[in-house]
Order: sequence, then C-alpha cells, then structure tokens
Amino acid sequence: MDFAIPDHLVEFRETVRRFTETELIPHEDYVEEHDGLPEDVERRIRERALAIGLNSMGMPEDVGGGGMDVLGQVLVTEELFRALGGVAECVPTTPSVMLACDEEQRERFLIPCVRGDIQWCFALTEPDTGSDAAGIRTRAALRDDGSWVINGRKRFISHGDTADFAIVFALTHPDREQDRITAFLVEKGTPGFGVGQLHKTMGHRGYRQAELVFDDCAVPAANVLGEPGRGFSLGHGALSAGRIMTAARCLGPMARLIDDGLEWAKQRVQFGRPIADYQAIQFMLADCATDLHAARLMTYEAAWAADQGQPPKTVHAKASTAKLFASEALGRVADRVLQIFGGTGYMNETYVERAYRNARIERIWEGTSEIQRIIIARNLLKRGMFR
Repeated sequence: MDFAIPDHLVEFRETVRRFTETELIPHEDYVEEHDGLPEDVERRIRERALAIGLNSMGMPEDVGGGGMDVLGQVLVTEELFRALGGVAECVPTTPSVMLACDEEQRERFLIPCVRGDIQWCFALTEPDTGSDAAGIRTRAALRDDGSWVINGRKRFISHGDTADFAIVFALTHPDREQDRITAFLVEKGTPGFGVGQLHKTMGHRGYRQAELVFDDCAVPAANVLGEPGRGFSLGHGALSAGRIMTAARCLGPMARLIDDGLEWAKQRVQFGRPIADYQAIQFMLADCATDLHAARLMTYEAAWAADQGQPPKTVHAKASTAKLFASEALGRVADRVLQIFGGTGYMNETYVERAYRNARIERIWEGTSEIQRIIIARNLLKRGMFR
C-alpha cells in the first residue's frame, strides 16, 4: 500500500491549516462565552471558506461541490477541527443523502446548500430512539391529495434551531417489515413544524442541539426525498462516511492537544526543571503520540478503502473501527494532556479544558462505542478480519 499523500492534497491541507488558524481559532473565546457567533462573523467565515474551495467538498463538481475523494475530505476535516467544533461547523457542508434529490429538489435544496446559501439539519434521533434508528415513532400519513402529514418529535438535532430546512425521517409504512421509513425535506416556516427545547450541552459551545416538533405538519409530495419507504436505506448508506468523518474530527483536537502539551511541558518548571525532563510526563506524551498515530492510520486507511471501492460491508467495518478507536483515543489524549497542565488545564480559558469537555460526545454520536463494537464483532463472525 502506498502511504504517500498526493501532492495536491498536501498543498491544500496547508491552505486549510492557515484558514483554521486565521479565520476560525481567533473566534473560539467568543463562541465559548456566547454559545454562538454573530451572524456577520458566520457569514464571513462561509464566504472565505467558499473562496478557497471548502464548500461541500464531498459533493460532485456538477452541483458546485469540491468533488473531493474521502481521503481528501478526511485530511481537510482533520485540519478544520483543530478549531473548536462550534466554530469549525460554520464551514458549509452538505450530507450525502441530498444526492437523492430529484431535479426540482436540486434547484431548491441541494445547490443552495452546496453554495452555503441555506442550512440543513438531519432529524433522525427521537426521545425514545437513539442507536435504534429503525425504531423511530414519528409518523407521516398519506392524504388523498398526495401530500403527507407528519406528527412526532425529534431531539438532539444539530443546528435544528437555525436550519432553513430539516431532513426528517418518519414511519410511513408501519405494516411492512422493510422499507417502512420515508425521508422528507421540511422547510422552516411550514405550518405545524416548530422548534421546542434548546438543549444545554456539556461541550461544543456554538454547536447547538434542538428539539423539533411536528404537529399535523403537512408536506407536499414534491418534498419526499428519494422513494417513499426507502428513507432508512438513504440514512443507513451515509453511516460509513459519517463515521469516517467523525474519526477525522477527532484527529485535529488530538494533534492540537499534543502540541499544547509539548509546549507546556517545556516551559512549565517544577523543582528547578521543566516538567518535560520527568519520565512521567514523557510517558504521557509518548502514549498520546501513539494514540494519534494509530488513529490516523486507521482513519486514513478506512478512507482509502472507501475510495478504492472495497465492498461496502468491509468499508462499514473499517469505518466503525476507526470511529471507535479515534473517539476513545481522543478522550485518553485529552485526559493525559489536562493532567500535564495540572490545575491550569482545569481552567476554562485553556484549550485543553474545552477539548476535554468536547471529546466526550464523540463516543456517543454517529453510533455509540458499543454499537461500533457490535458492528465489528458481527463482521468478524461473518467474514473474518475485514474481508
């Protein structure tokens, strides 16, 4: 296997690193204090991201996206998420499920998303269903005129309070064993569609989570995404890519934590010597570097496997392995680096304190660590080691 990263990706990664350092990181203190950024700042970040080609980098070029392969997206995501998530998430993205849009939907939803003109949210999780996504209770009933009426609640929906439209998954064919769920594009302002509780979270200031409420919300047939009953297949098909990108989002914080830990260890003096001279600190830094290196290799290889067109089940297992390891490695790295900083690391003004809080969710969203272990084990039992 060739481990060399193509020259054009190396160059673009450096561009993204500069963008992160100049356009994202300077806003971290504000977003941490105010749980969000001013609208004009978000708009400026979007504009500058578009100017260097960061808009919806995984979307095809024929809809205005970057047409980047999975490995390229991983490298870019790693650099962007050296910044706190509440700032990095200002860079426009478009979920792969939107490629199921028909021609009319492409003009109304897909292309404006790619351009960064409108924002989406992914409404799948419910109060009683998290990991068991197939068990959702939100329902949509077909009316005589061909429209659908949605009733139910979604929760923990990222950007749910600010999104221009929601990709909503609802049970439409309860009597079937398969093909029971349909995806809908529900626009903000649609009667019967509202925002409920805004959840206060442990970390990720500025990356708000909201409850969405559907009360006899009528949606036209033109807003069905894909085929009726095939919504779960759409959502499930995006899981591998989502888990690879979650792993990539863990790499950036790990790298920045190690950089900060190294710098602190060199300058912090105790008992007349920099603490970097002490073996206890050296061992913690060595363990951090090992975790990051292993997580990088797993994530890059999973992305490479996807780009090579390896069997979907193989890619799915590799994505789960990368997500599991990287998310748990980030927690270990954050814990060690906070220990290196000592009491200073416990203060909110330090990056390590913020990264420590933010790291915890990575083991939960996009499938918990326990779900990933189930996927990996099933693949082993059925096909052996990633075959």
